[in-house]
Amino acid sequence: MFKIKEVAWMGQTVAVAMSGGVDSSAAAWLLGQQGYELMGVTMDLSNEGDSSQAVRDSQAVAGQLGFPHHTLELSQLFQAEVIEPFIRCYEAGQTPNPCIQCNRRLKFGALLRSCQELGADALATGHYVRLEQDKGSGRYLLKKAAHLEKDQSYVLYSLTQDQLSHSRFPLGELSKEEVRSIALEQGLASARKGESQDICFIPDGDYPAFLRRHTGRTYPCGPFLDEAGHVLGEHQGIVNYTVGQRRGLGVSSNHGRLYVKELRPEENAVILCENQSLFSSVLTAREPNFIPFDRLNSPMRLRAKIRYRMAEQPCTVEQTDSDTVLVRFDAPQRAITPGQAVVFYDGDVVVGGATIWKGGL
Repeated sequence: MFKIKEVAWMGQTVAVAMSGGVDSSAAAWLLGQQGYELMGVTMDLSNEGDSSQAVRDSQAVAGQLGFPHHTLELSQLFQAEVIEPFIRCYEAGQTPNPCIQCNRRLKFGALLRSCQELGADALATGHYVRLEQDKGSGRYLLKKAAHLEKDQSYVLYSLTQDQLSHSRFPLGELSKEEVRSIALEQGLASARKGESQDICFIPDGDYPAFLRRHTGRTYPCGPFLDEAGHVLGEHQGIVNYTVGQRRGLGVSSNHGRLYVKELRPEENAVILCENQSLFSSVLTAREPNFIPFDRLNSPMRLRAKIRYRMAEQPCTVEQTDSDTVLVRFDAPQRAITPGQAVVFYDGDVVVGGATIWKGGL
């Protein structure tokens, strides 16, 4: 549907967002080989300044490759734009994806602006995606990585045309093995580092413990209810659950296994159901962002996925007003989860996405 051509870059100075990991380090080396003038930038998100390991590792790689490195203190903005919305979302009975918010507000927001103030024309990251341009419209298009096992386009669907026009993704054509080989061959300090955590501020993955620790709040017990409103037991605080969850419920049914269907924070209730009740063919989502165009003027046949690790499913997407889209899947989808993203694809082009509000009409 979209005609693609290579992006013709005009700027010569590229800032590389460096986490101290192998991906951003290899991205920097690749850009250096292409003749760009580089600077390294690392976000300090923890008030630790130059003492953090990520900063030290990034400085080491920048030193090896011969370009300057800057540490940018963004911990207060990270708190306001990523952590606090993450907490509010969980307390509202939703399941957020903070990486999408971080990319939208911090990496390609505050960090990109800071890099431009330092004299950079563009910001490069180690994301596995590709950026090209539509011949007809001239708009920048986000595409899946060439090697789909590492594709990260799902978490970048919210980027604007301005953000994409100042972005570089050097790893989009490469596999993880090729990237690791580059780092090893060049002797980069990060070459043998493992994969980074999905959520950097909760490395152990215990979200409820983080919420209690960070807010100082306790989340009271309340009723487990079936779909008819009958009490089945007592839950341990609404933030401990997400749609589709089975483990850790501590209740049983004569009809089979039970799963979380819905969270009702206004009642402090968790609704349970059998597996077949988790499926729905329709979802409503808010805050849509479209990349090849500004607005969806008529229903469009696309493929979509409702979580990061899943196969895309055929659907029809309709924009019902400026802030809402309606998605009708050809086949019912399991555990549509409010707070997560639904991302739309046309082949390997990311058409856009939105934040799931609810399953069903």
